[in-house]
Amino acid sequence: MQEKKIINYLKALRLERWPRSFAIYIGTFSFFLLYPQKIVFSLNLFVKIILAFLFTWGISTANYIINEIADAPFDQHHPIKRTRPLAAGKVSRNILLILFFIMTLSSIIFAYLYFGKNYTIYLIALLIAGFFYNIPPIRLKDIPIVDFVSESINNPIRFLIGWYAFARVEFPPYLLLIWWWFFGMFLMIGKRIAEKRFLGEESSQAYRPSLKNVSEKVLFYFMVFTGFLSFALILLFGIQFKIITFVVFSFPFAVFLIWMIYTINKKRGELEEPEELLKNPFLSIIIFILTFIFFISLYIEKVAGK
Repeated sequence: MQEKKIINYLKALRLERWPRSFAIYIGTFSFFLLYPQKIVFSLNLFVKIILAFLFTWGISTANYIINEIADAPFDQHHPIKRTRPLAAGKVSRNILLILFFIMTLSSIIFAYLYFGKNYTIYLIALLIAGFFYNIPPIRLKDIPIVDFVSESINNPIRFLIGWYAFARVEFPPYLLLIWWWFFGMFLMIGKRIAEKRFLGEESSQAYRPSLKNVSEKVLFYFMVFTGFLSFALILLFGIQFKIITFVVFSFPFAVFLIWMIYTINKKRGELEEPEELLKNPFLSIIIFILTFIFFISLYIEKVAGK
């Protein structure tokens, strides 16, 4: 019985979402690409890479706890999420709050001691963004359009966390930050369209109030717009900074965007539960190809630079 309770608390922490914290490495990789002289291969480098991830995962987990608490009343309207531990009454809200403070304080204190001020500032920014997004009376996730715009702000924040795990005073190019923000919006809008179809008009509005008074057609137009801007921004960045890696990468990236738009726009009764998109084997193949092309183009760039 005790073991089952522990499992329920672990589920409430949503530890299985740890891959999302890998987004910080886009910032780390971009920093080393723009400042290759800063790369010093040593044990300390790899320790920093691991710790930067762990502290981000700690704050992300703290945000998921807040989400678990704040969303419990709304999860009742979702056929799958109504089984979440707090919504189903399997865990204590007070114990979750204690876990939240443990995760938050330990992550921030150790982050400051190891990485210093700039890294910690953006780690705290990730936490604050979660507060504004989830907690009333502000609760940005309930406001149409502001919902996906504010949730995707986590993308550039995570970028800056990964960047300042190694940078000191250098600030990243704005084009990169805006690109990563719009790409986040692109994915979030796709998820909202999927929710609307999966739950139906009435249930989707009860579950996510931000979907009220916003048609699927409007959401789709926003998705196409943010997808186009994502492609244009990464291509423009590669051309402006003369980085072949990003120029080459922008075209298979465009293929990925088009595939996502096509998948979301399929003419059928209901789209699968949004998270199921991530389990699509074709998506895994595309991501593998994108990663392969990215590193091949990086290798070509390094060889050409010699």
